[in-house]
Amino acid sequence: MTVAQPMALLKQARNRFTQREIAEHVGKTPKTVRRWEKGEIPCPVMLEPALRHLLQKPSVAPAEGNRFRFIDLFAGVGGIRMGFEAHGGECVFTSEWNDFSKKTYIENYGDNHQFVGDIVPFPAEDVPDHDMLLAGFPCQPFSIAGVSKKNSLGRPHGFECTTQGTLFFDVARIISTKRPKAFLLENVKNLISHDQGNTFRVILQTLRDELGYDVHYRIIDGQHFTPQHRERIIIVGLREETGFSWDDLKLPAEGPRLSSILHRTDGSEPVLPWDGDRFFDHNHQAVQAKYTLTPNLWAYLQAYAEKHRAAGNGFGFGLVYPDSVTRTLSARYYKDGSEILVYQGGKKRPRRLTPRECARLMGLPDTFRIPVSDTQAYRQFGNSVVMPVMREVARIMAPHIAAMIEQEDTGIAQPPLLFA
Repeated sequence: MTVAQPMALLKQARNRFTQREIAEHVGKTPKTVRRWEKGEIPCPVMLEPALRHLLQKPSVAPAEGNRFRFIDLFAGVGGIRMGFEAHGGECVFTSEWNDFSKKTYIENYGDNHQFVGDIVPFPAEDVPDHDMLLAGFPCQPFSIAGVSKKNSLGRPHGFECTTQGTLFFDVARIISTKRPKAFLLENVKNLISHDQGNTFRVILQTLRDELGYDVHYRIIDGQHFTPQHRERIIIVGLREETGFSWDDLKLPAEGPRLSSILHRTDGSEPVLPWDGDRFFDHNHQAVQAKYTLTPNLWAYLQAYAEKHRAAGNGFGFGLVYPDSVTRTLSARYYKDGSEILVYQGGKKRPRRLTPRECARLMGLPDTFRIPVSDTQAYRQFGNSVVMPVMREVARIMAPHIAAMIEQEDTGIAQPPLLFA
């Protein structure tokens, strides 16, 4: 291996990425990258794997004119935000109540705008003006009691009757007050069937009838983009009818397999300075031993699975292989990892995914930093979104938002222009 190789890779990377993007990926400053380019200091040979890994990633430039402001509610670690930033969005306000998630979020996105914890007591009038509202809101029980009475009384803000006390109400009151051009809400697939469909009926009634938005929803499986079966409902609303259609989505027919996100033991695993050897032992080219199940836990999981098999139930652990698509990663993964256990050979006990592999399973780049404990990281990724799904939805939404902004600025209606 020669110094010329990483320099050649650096030049290739600079054709697609900025100095800052490269610096963030390899854990250096933009000034250092600039000095490498000028030949003032040699580009370290050890960075070759990291540069090769960067070159494998797509570079997404926002379509010209797709510039819009959004707020990020129930933000988690920012997976929805990252998808919309890729297509021209600028985050101007964030809300996330969990302190550990807030730590991860700020570590990755900075704190250059207003960040509040609990959105419930926050006045809607104090939320900055924005073009788009993003919210991965938690689903809580809804009551439709009083819907018919509300209709008979003709109340203008009836959602207060049916959703008060749920976190969806806080989304609705901000939409009602700020009237953004569009919103995106994300939730579990079962939201549609919750309470025999009453919950979802109230949500649609609120968004369409009470707030007056053109609403579209679709269930999208994350396995189109990452090796994880993860179905989530995406609810899109636009203040005006713009011709938005789910038909514009480009979902790969065949998604990647688990091998694409596992740590590589052939010497090609990228060296991530912010991870060090926390998850992967680069000296021995092996996943850290702490992720392999203990003999007692492995024995327990096998006995538990056998017990339910004998009873005719389907409960048990999920053993996965390099060509697998996993079950849905859950927030309880830190407990025993049972839904996704990586096969390590017939005589070896299986292992959990590492937090870095979990981040990859959610479609997050290796530049994403994990500043919290493994337990908190597992919880955060188990509650997160498949980021490339959000990026693809953002791709088809951004032109419609841009067209509404253009019409607002000029008074002339512009047709949305979709970009590949």
